[in-house]
Amino acid sequence: MNILIISTNRNQFPMPVIPVGACMIAETAQDAGYKVRLLDLMFERDTLNTVQEELKRFKPDVVGFSIRNIDNNDMQSPSFYIKELLPLINTVKRKIPANIILGGAAVSVMPEELLRYTGVSFAVTGDGETVFIKLLERLSEGRSPKDLPGVSWIEDDIFKSNTQPLSTNSYHCWYPDFYRWLNVKAYRERLTTVPLQTKLGCRFRCIYCTYRKIEGNQYRLSKPEEAVNTIISLSSTGFRHIEFVDNVFNSPYDHALSICESLAKVKHGASLQSLELNPLFINDTLITAMEQAGFTGMGITVESSSDSVLSGLGKGFTAEHVYKAAEVIKRHKIPCVWIFMMGGPNETRETVTETLQFAENYIRPQDVAFFGLGIRIYPGTELESLARQQGVLLLTPENMLEPVFYMSPTIEYSWLQKRIKASMSRHMNFINTDSIGFPILLPIHRVGYKLGLRPPLWKHTRFIRRSLRFIGMDV
Repeated sequence: MNILIISTNRNQFPMPVIPVGACMIAETAQDAGYKVRLLDLMFERDTLNTVQEELKRFKPDVVGFSIRNIDNNDMQSPSFYIKELLPLINTVKRKIPANIILGGAAVSVMPEELLRYTGVSFAVTGDGETVFIKLLERLSEGRSPKDLPGVSWIEDDIFKSNTQPLSTNSYHCWYPDFYRWLNVKAYRERLTTVPLQTKLGCRFRCIYCTYRKIEGNQYRLSKPEEAVNTIISLSSTGFRHIEFVDNVFNSPYDHALSICESLAKVKHGASLQSLELNPLFINDTLITAMEQAGFTGMGITVESSSDSVLSGLGKGFTAEHVYKAAEVIKRHKIPCVWIFMMGGPNETRETVTETLQFAENYIRPQDVAFFGLGIRIYPGTELESLARQQGVLLLTPENMLEPVFYMSPTIEYSWLQKRIKASMSRHMNFINTDSIGFPILLPIHRVGYKLGLRPPLWKHTRFIRRSLRFIGMDV
């Protein structure tokens, strides 16, 4: 069979993300003996025409749509990506008699809603690399995949899903041949990093999060030496800017520390970063190990520095941990971006002031504070239940595919917007979602690349904001 994988993500803000999952699926299918092509729509201007030409050329028997995001998670300027998906799927249906399969992180989050919206027969909701190959086997043999774990579908207007038992084995940290599948140069010119995952699973219980639904609540860890060898291999092939995209990099703590200590012992030549650190597990030992391992940037997802908000979000740590993490960071040189989620449960004017005072007094001028407003509500999360109890969510789950957001009823959204912008006007290292979606970022990436700037670009936030303000742009 001919297999066409279409990577549908076209969002380039704050920078394009390499479709690692789609590449892995394509390579796994190719290794299984199928003839495979991957169509990456990231930089295509006329996506419909591109898809039509590929269908005409390749004549696939199976078309897999890899869907990374449902929307941009931005309450201030929401963008619903899935509306661009339907014309692509309808084009395939109209042009060829192929089997169409949905997959990707977005599908694992809202499989029923996406199946109903698109009218596609099947979705992969288990581990893609294994489930997709087994699904292809069923289709090539003319058998139904409805007995296959990790597959979902709609039957007689009823959503059905086969749970895939999560493997207790270790996670294999590997990467596909990006040169085989992608326009690597286009990604590099836009200061893109290579996403690398060293484990699956999450044991935290944040009320808004979908990681446990996607990856399970038990850790599946890669061997530290395997992660190190992967980084060495990536760097040797020219991919020297690597980002750890584990849902929480420093949990389990010993696993992260072991990887960093192992990296420090070799000459890998890579520049590393992770934007998913938990303040619970930040200490001098770990940050020193990260420095020695070659980290040039890190991010801490604190969300708030108010105990009542942190408790409402189910973060599992307190404001004391946030302040202690800040003291540790001050003793080290790695640039840090602090990530805040404003407007969560229990947020008030007082808690907003509390968080902003922390940011203004404890975050170093050379670091960055990012403020997101509102929280995307996903069906099946504790946040959905809370929003319904508080009367701020009335939509049924099937109508939540298009983005809907939570804002604490004890805070005024307009006041919060003005308060954040007032703080941003005084601190050039403070940004919000408007900042990372500003159109001028795209040419800045390309000019920066030619001038020798390398990821992470956010390290230069102060200088970029000052320069743009000097020429009259409010960012």
